[in-house]
Amino acid sequence: MSTKQLLKVETNGKWEQGLKTSISIRDFQPFIVDEPENLGGTDEGPNPVELVLGALSSCTSVMIAFIAKEQKFSYRQVEFKNTGTLDLQGLMGVEGVSPHFQTVSFEVIIKTDETDERTAKLKEAVEKRCPVMNLLLDAGVKVESNWIKR
Repeated sequence: MSTKQLLKVETNGKWEQGLKTSISIRDFQPFIVDEPENLGGTDEGPNPVELVLGALSSCTSVMIAFIAKEQKFSYRQVEFKNTGTLDLQGLMGVEGVSPHFQTVSFEVIIKTDETDERTAKLKEAVEKRCPVMNLLLDAGVKVESNWIKR
């Protein structure tokens, strides 16, 4: 039996005005989270769900680096393209409509000389261990993942 190894992460937020919030993380410069003008914001920063998609890319990138090292998998470059679909009725409180992503299309373009079999093994391990991917999956979001080897 293994002992839990818990990692605690913290953020701080401060409402600025309207739909704009300033977020602080560790010792980094605070950044603005806002909504586009067509949703009532001032478009001074990404919105929360855009940050979730960005977190999916960055978390996957970290997991690729960790797991590639474990598997001795060699690659030169990775790019990500994500699209998420929400039903705004959920945000507006319509009964029975979930406010989170309905679907996420997640594309990973990886430059590698590794075989298709080894690339598939990397993909499987990364998606099994990526915290953000699993957060979406555990919430019941349909994630369509497509890894393209170049």
